[in-house]
Amino acid sequence: MDQLRAIRYFSKVVETGSFTQAAKAFDVPPSSLSRRVSDLEKSLGATLLKRSTRLVKLTEVGQVYYNDMQHILNQLEQSKETVRSYQTTPMGRLRISSMVGFGEKILLPLLDEFSALYPQIILDVSLSDELSTLGRDDVDIAIRGGYAPNERVIAIRLMDNGFIPVAAPAYLAKNGTPSHVMELKEHNGLYFKTPSGATPWLCFMNDQWHDVSGPIVAISNSGPWLARKACNGEGILMSTRWALASYLESGALQELTFEHKLAITQHAEMAVYLLYQKQRYLVPKVKAAVDFLVDKIKVIDEH
Repeated sequence: MDQLRAIRYFSKVVETGSFTQAAKAFDVPPSSLSRRVSDLEKSLGATLLKRSTRLVKLTEVGQVYYNDMQHILNQLEQSKETVRSYQTTPMGRLRISSMVGFGEKILLPLLDEFSALYPQIILDVSLSDELSTLGRDDVDIAIRGGYAPNERVIAIRLMDNGFIPVAAPAYLAKNGTPSHVMELKEHNGLYFKTPSGATPWLCFMNDQWHDVSGPIVAISNSGPWLARKACNGEGILMSTRWALASYLESGALQELTFEHKLAITQHAEMAVYLLYQKQRYLVPKVKAAVDFLVDKIKVIDEH
């Protein structure tokens, strides 16, 4: 027996006071509806309705059961509305994974603005330079720096992530400004550390790659700490333009330019990517976040 359907039939009989009217409401034969209500009474071991040729009335226990069932049916309806709203209104827990530097400098300030627009979304943000796998690690959106991933996910290029060499004017005044990349080998180096190790200073010249890294002064995955050491004149730093923007604008650090471009990897041009699984874009909270972050970050990149 479909108990929920039988309960709905029973409730409608009570509301209309008639098996015939209740059957019309569900577009079923009166005999079928009556049989289901009788089966419900048998399963409960109680008579819920007093039947006569003209009236259908609740028994005492039937009234108690009806009141309880109304509460349950109302809860079911509310739950249905909640699910419908969830499918149309951005809400619920949104899990975002981002590399640390980008997360602290760009993502988190944007998410404050996002929260004001979508107060029903609970942000669950993890900042880590360790790669997270979408789906397996229960992440809705991941932001990574590097080259386009091989995962079967949508990868949207947000901005360039190439590394540039910078130094403080005081350091250059004391140690000289290198004019050729090979001269970097003689300069103190501040190195950014990734999960795979410190990033080298590489240059593609004369059809081959050269490591032009200078003596190590410090290694860290804390971009701000390395930038402060660079500002203090402790050495040359290779970092991303977006991470160094404020230091370059203030003049605390200046970019070093060479005939041959520097890089930290032999892979193709690096970028910051926003990743998500294609089917997840249909979920309102994910779509809202993807659209918001892509629009906002591309504006930052243009400036």
